[in-house]
Amino acid sequence: MLLNASGCLDALVAPEVARQFDGFVTKTITPLPRDGNAPPRIAETGHGMLNAIGLANPGREGFLDDHLPRLRELGIPLWISVGGFCAQDYADTCGVLEDVEAIELNLSCPNVDEAADSAAAIVSACRAATTVPLYAKLSAAHPDVASVARAVADAGADGLSLVNTLRGLALDPTTLQPVLARGTGGLSGPSLKPVALAAVHACYAATQLPIVGMGGVATGQDALEFVACGALHVALGTVLFSDPNAALRVREELAVVQTGDNHAAAHTSGKMLELSAKAVA
Repeated sequence: MLLNASGCLDALVAPEVARQFDGFVTKTITPLPRDGNAPPRIAETGHGMLNAIGLANPGREGFLDDHLPRLRELGIPLWISVGGFCAQDYADTCGVLEDVEAIELNLSCPNVDEAADSAAAIVSACRAATTVPLYAKLSAAHPDVASVARAVADAGADGLSLVNTLRGLALDPTTLQPVLARGTGGLSGPSLKPVALAAVHACYAATQLPIVGMGGVATGQDALEFVACGALHVALGTVLFSDPNAALRVREELAVVQTGDNHAAAHTSGKMLELSAKAVA
């Protein structure tokens, strides 16, 4: 399944782009509306993109009353990204979400100051509140992300989303002051890919859970490598800002490399069949 990374596509503004994916992942929804961080809150760097949006969103009630009914008109599966600042925040939102494909628990946003409860505690509370599949979105900033993956698996997560952005800083070359108003932001794009591949590889070995792999995916070869490391699904993020139709291109490129007459393609095709069988079992 090819998905968008949360926050990298507004389906209400570009529904034709959203329909190029096998499912749409929303921006993170919090209990109350949030304006997010002060601008500037996006910056390009030579190594990727920094963002410090700060979970700007209409809040749970606004999402349920306005955004969700309009998103259903897309006619594709919906994954709802849920955030909060304590386990009960997450659980309360999960408890009112029905008839959606999955819930992605944003357990690792680097762009807010409020500290949430532990990942396992949040997953446990959400598991008690809903039967909808739960995907825990983790950060590779943890020195042992595989141990966090095991903890959320034991708490009831059905899958993992790997990885969220990593905290980074960009300076204005003239003033040598931070470009972003908040100072630091979440780094995404090509430089994140090796880190993300390592996290997917480690967490799949540790849990065998279905994984949405993301972080620097821009080509079919990138997607193939995430699958080879254990991802069942792949998400596109930063590339959508420069190439809104990347989903179509990546899908075509992936088909080519999968059918290529080489050992890597054969190995990865077998890996996809193995992962698909585990997901269905």
